[in-house]
This record gives sequence, C-alpha cells and structure tokens, in this order.
Amino acid sequence: MSILAISGLTKTYGSGLTALDGVDLSIDRGEIFALLGPNGAGKTTLISIVCGIVTPSAGTVKVAGFDIARDYRQARYRIGLVPQELSTDAFETVADTVRFSRGLFGRRRDDALIERLLTDLSLWDKRDSKIMALSGGMKRRVLIAKALAHEPELLFLDEPTAGVDVELRRDMWRLVRDLRDRGTTIVLTTHYIEEAEEMADRVGVILKGKLILVEEKTTLMQKLGKRTLTVALAEPLGAVPAALAPWAPTLKKGGAELEYVFDAAAERPGVAGLLRALSDAGISYKDLNTQQSSLEDIFVGLLHGDGARA
Repeated sequence: MSILAISGLTKTYGSGLTALDGVDLSIDRGEIFALLGPNGAGKTTLISIVCGIVTPSAGTVKVAGFDIARDYRQARYRIGLVPQELSTDAFETVADTVRFSRGLFGRRRDDALIERLLTDLSLWDKRDSKIMALSGGMKRRVLIAKALAHEPELLFLDEPTAGVDVELRRDMWRLVRDLRDRGTTIVLTTHYIEEAEEMADRVGVILKGKLILVEEKTTLMQKLGKRTLTVALAEPLGAVPAALAPWAPTLKKGGAELEYVFDAAAERPGVAGLLRALSDAGISYKDLNTQQSSLEDIFVGLLHGDGARA
C-alpha cells in the first residue's frame, strides 16, 4: 500500500520557470526511496510541495490517503522533514527545541522518546546546551531529532549529509536503517550516490522537472548497468590490433591494459570471443578483472542521454 501518491504534479513560478512538469510517483510504506538529480532538477520543490511549504500549480498529493490540500493537518501530521538549511532556534536548548517540535503536532510529552532520540543522535550530552553554541554538525543532528520528534510515518531527508562529518554520516545512515526497520518510510535526496546505492530500495531520477525514471535499484543496475572487462597484458601494446576491432576495446595504462565494456544482460556479451581473438593473435595476458557499473555511472549516463532506452 502506498503512503505517498503523487499525480500530475506541476509547479510553474510567476517568472515562467517550470520547476515540476507532470510528476507521477507512488511510494510504498516501509521503503527507502532515493530521489537523484542535479541542482535545479526539482527535488527540493517536490519535497516542499508535499510538506505544504510550496503551493502546486496543478496535480494532487496524498499522504496515507489524505490530500495535502483538503486534509492538510492530517497529511502534514504524518510527515517529518529534515531540510537542507540549518534553521534552528538559536537561544533554545537542544532538549527544549526537540520537545517543542513534538508538541507542535499535538503529541503528548514523552521524555523517554526524546532521550532515546537524542541518545541515538549523540546529542544527549548536549541536551542542555543552547543551539547557538553547537557546531554545524551538531545543529544538523538537532534538525534530524526535531523531524523525528512527533514520530512521523513518512520522513523526508533533503541532502541530509551534505557538508557534514564522517561520524554524523555514519550515525545518520544507522538511524535510517533503524527507522525503516520500525516501519518508517524514508525519501531522501542526495549528491552522495554511493549512499543511495547502499541504502535505497528504489531510485528515481528527476531532470528539468520531469521524473525520467523510477526503478528498483537492483533492476535498474541490471537493466542499465554495464560490465567492464580489464585484461592485464603480459606485454604492452602500442595500438589495438585489427583482429580485435569487432569488440572496440581501448588501451589503458600506456598499453598495459585492454579494457572492454559490454552489456552483461546481452545473450552474447562477447567476452569469450574476445579472449579467443587475443589467443589467436598471440597476445598473452597476466590477469582478468570484471567490474559492474555503479549507480553513479548509470546516473551520469542518464543525465547525458546514454540511458534513454530505459
């Protein structure tokens, strides 16, 4: 069952800029969904509309069945948001600002839950510190705690680890896994594609306001991923022999390596034929290595049109 259903979502600003152009998206309960795209693609606009910060020009958004326009309070109650900006109440203490965020949504005071949140985010020792005295990384942790204080069903993380230290990034993703295990649905935007590759169940790619692809991560990598065969040659080559032209390999590392990119899903990927051709040409090699394309490779290919067939 979907917790977020978006249909025909469009946002055109007064300047004429279309930030979103007919986006359709459904996100299931309990999944981690990664939304990828370059700066200005529409990621933050989409999140802002779902969270009620920006008004759409057209389309509908439902959260747990509640329309964000007609049933705003019911929909927003179920959403937590960790924004990019470090906007916090500078003179409040850590515990007070997190406790206040919970109260804003009508939740009863729960000191045990607040303690657990602050402990999970390594903030318990800072609970009586004023926000203004915290480092940037600690302020980011406070934003996460505020977003989770009212126990949302759907959590948006908008570039949550941009510019933060390695320790916070590690804590952040540990917490994300724990939240998913407890049933929270998580939507994240990130420039750290390796994090999306590790964490996400599904991936969406948005470009110029259009959602150009939504796919299970593993299926996406199988469909669009390439494999690279690297042959470590016994003796360097000055040029690719004509006998190898059908495979269009390239020479690397001063001719010491031969690289062949192929589609692993193809019925005849051509690896065996290439190796036979090497043997027939009297070219010996010391080692073979194959590598699967990463999600980053696929993402870059989509942005440059190489993945258009999907």
